[in-house]
Amino acid sequence: MPLDAPRRLIGATLVAMGLVASTPAGVAASSVTLAVGASATVTALPQATTFTELSGLPQDTDTYGKLSGIVVHPVRTVAVYALPGGKPVATLPAKQLGSQTWVPVVESRKGWHRVLLPSKPNHVTGWIRAKGLKQASSSYRAIVKLSTKRLTVMNGSKKLGTWTVAIGGPDTPTPVGRTFLLALMSPKKKTYSPLILPLGTHSTTLDTFGGGPGTVAFHGWPDRKVFGKAVTHGCIRVPAKALKVLARMPLGTPVLIAP
Repeated sequence: MPLDAPRRLIGATLVAMGLVASTPAGVAASSVTLAVGASATVTALPQATTFTELSGLPQDTDTYGKLSGIVVHPVRTVAVYALPGGKPVATLPAKQLGSQTWVPVVESRKGWHRVLLPSKPNHVTGWIRAKGLKQASSSYRAIVKLSTKRLTVMNGSKKLGTWTVAIGGPDTPTPVGRTFLLALMSPKKKTYSPLILPLGTHSTTLDTFGGGPGTVAFHGWPDRKVFGKAVTHGCIRVPAKALKVLARMPLGTPVLIAP
């Protein structure tokens, strides 16, 4: 991660950012102390991170619907359920990729929130208890229209800018649907972008890239000639000004990638 950097370069970037040291795909939490409202300890449950693939959880069926902007953050690791009151099937950690975990709410019931998760498969969701969560509201949203290769960033009804971007190529398309801003990362060593903004979605054609989990991200690119073209491995390359605006969005902010 990200998908469209040269393999040797992105491998170095992964090490510099500490991503390789994060929980790798398929590794379960050996013993997790859960937040208030859950059973004391859960063993051998997979963590809902960008490195894992989850099963037994509901999909987001309204993949192009507008999210409310309500986002939540677990102050400690919380259990994730397929249905409110059922048995936990995963855990959601308080931090990942060096950032606090903030996820958008897609549905609420008394004492529960169903949230978008950053794991594979794309559009996977899960129920978490409302107790023990921090809640906020983001008026920001980012919309990427693949057909026109345009990015628009909004803050409420105010348009902060529209830019031409580079998107995934024919064999490695940028995945569509609603997702969210997962983290903000600054490489320690100079690379193709001063900031990497991973999203809660993954390539549909690449299981991994350069040692990472195939996570799609917003990032800059030194050659402006790529903008307006479908040439990446799934990530969205944006101009420098757009990257600065995106970096001001709170974590968990909705991102819509439309055909």
